[in-house]
Amino acid sequence: MRTMRSAKITRKTAETDIELELRLDGRGDFAFTSGIGFFDHMLSAFARHGGFSIAGCCVGDLYVDTHHTIEDTGIVLGKALREALDSGEVFARFGMAYVPMDETLARAVVDISSRPYLIYDLSRVSSTDMDIQIYEEFFRAFAFNAGITLHIEAEYGRNGHHITEAIFKATARAIAEAVCETGGKVLSTKGVL
Repeated sequence: MRTMRSAKITRKTAETDIELELRLDGRGDFAFTSGIGFFDHMLSAFARHGGFSIAGCCVGDLYVDTHHTIEDTGIVLGKALREALDSGEVFARFGMAYVPMDETLARAVVDISSRPYLIYDLSRVSSTDMDIQIYEEFFRAFAFNAGITLHIEAEYGRNGHHITEAIFKATARAIAEAVCETGGKVLSTKGVL
C-alpha cells in the first residue's frame, strides 16, 4: 500500500500563528489564507503547478508589515515538505524547471539533499512596480527548513507580478519533479540523504 506523503505543521509565535497542511500527492487544491492577497495567489500557483494540496491559515502581525507572515509561512511550508518526505519512499532528489510568463523567464533548480542552501538571483531583472525582494525571505526560510538546496533565477523580466509568479511556478515544478517516487535506491553514494 502506498504511503500518504503529507504533513500538518503548526507554529505560534508573538508575530504569527500558522497552521498548514501539505499533501505532496495532491491535486493542486489550495485553501490557505494569510491575509495578503498577492501572497495567497502565489501560494495557490505553487500548489497548482506542483500538484500539491495546501490548506490552513496564517494570522500575522500585518499591522507591522508583511515580512513576518511571508517568512514564517516559508518556515512552516519547508518543515511540512521535510516531514512529508520522511515516509521512507525513495524520490528523484533533483528537479529543474523554466517558466516563462509574458516578458519574464524564471528558472528553479532543486536538490533535496538535507543540505540547505539558497541562491536567489534577480540581478538581471528591472522591476520597480512591487517589492519582489520580500520573497527571497520566503524562499530562504522554505529551503532551510525543508533541508533543500534551491537555486532561483529570473533570467529577465520587467513586471514584478510576472517575475514573482514565474519564480513560484518554476520552484513548484522543480520540486514536483524532485519528489517523484522512483522505487529504486536512494540517489546518493552515501546511501542516505
